[in-house]
Amino acid sequence: MPSRADSPTHHQHLKLVILGRDGTLNRYRDDHVKSPDELDPLPGALEAVARLNQAGWHTVLATNQPGIGRGLLDMQAVNAVHKRLNQLLQAKGGRLDAAFFCPHTPEDGCSCRKPLPGLLEEISQRFDVSLEAVHMVGASLRDLQTAQAAGCVPHLVRGDRLAALTEAQLQEMLAQVPGARLHDDLAAFAEDLLAADADEEAREC
Repeated sequence: MPSRADSPTHHQHLKLVILGRDGTLNRYRDDHVKSPDELDPLPGALEAVARLNQAGWHTVLATNQPGIGRGLLDMQAVNAVHKRLNQLLQAKGGRLDAAFFCPHTPEDGCSCRKPLPGLLEEISQRFDVSLEAVHMVGASLRDLQTAQAAGCVPHLVRGDRLAALTEAQLQEMLAQVPGARLHDDLAAFAEDLLAADADEEAREC
């Protein structure tokens, strides 16, 4: 796995968002993002992460990278892509606390490939946080199913990956995971989450 931030001993109250990568943070490519040059952030996505960070939310990446198992790229290439992603985030005042990825193909039968919850359970253990209060944001039904399997709060972004789907198709996807919420993009998700934060703080006053 790529670099992971050190965590304090107890993080049950850590405010954490788990992000999918392709189609959520950067433009989706059928042929995989194989190098930093192919990383194309979606409009407003980096700024959205920075807004979350500045409001006290930690952000962690969870992504399937079957291109490794298929020999299309190696661990070094994935690490280079994530290093570049963090550099771009830092320029906007944001960061990823860690990047977790599954390098396996569907045929490998691993427990870490989404929609199985292995990656998220690893994040839970690493950051010592209960997943029930963790938000997971992705751009596929698989991401929603992963959040459901792990007990996270599921969010779907339309982004570029789902832009061609009709409203009816999107609603059909959401209906497969009760409680899933739809946002136009990561910026809209961040806006909604921070607004909910503000409402909760107002109620506590």
